[in-house]
Amino acid sequence: IIGGVDRPTSGKVYIENTDIYALDETNLAIFRRRQIGLIYQFYNLIPVLNVEENIALPLLLDGREVNKAQLDRLLAKLNLTGRRKHLPNQLSGGEQQRVSIGRALISNPALMLADEPTGNLDSANSADIVRLLRQANQEFNQTLILITHDESIALQADRIMYMQDGRIIRDEVIRR
Repeated sequence: IIGGVDRPTSGKVYIENTDIYALDETNLAIFRRRQIGLIYQFYNLIPVLNVEENIALPLLLDGREVNKAQLDRLLAKLNLTGRRKHLPNQLSGGEQQRVSIGRALISNPALMLADEPTGNLDSANSADIVRLLRQANQEFNQTLILITHDESIALQADRIMYMQDGRIIRDEVIRR
């Protein structure tokens, strides 16, 4: 619902002072591409597109130019510079998830929504993904909502909301 994919049965979702469900489907899709970075557990990469093309896809779909310098910086930050022309099936799970993060970051969205981004990764790749998400959150001043069942990952957040049966049962601000 927050990501603009499923419509709520009641209530409203505001992102950047916009009630996203007051938008028609076309404008909602445009808003989602520009303002919401979605990171999925299963990567959702386009198999026939290479790393660069998968990352640039939101810009291309939006009819915007790809800033080569920005793309190069992002590839370096994601440690994917040497893999830029590889297809998804030529990448490890951790690399595929970094491509997914790059695709979510390329538009500099207001909101990053990460759904179990470490669910299919080993502990080393999981730690790397969490580090990248925290860096992006701080560097680009984006709101990051991360859904996880891994309490060790949740405990790295600034705020933790526990849900059960679709309801928030506990809300904690972490003091560091």
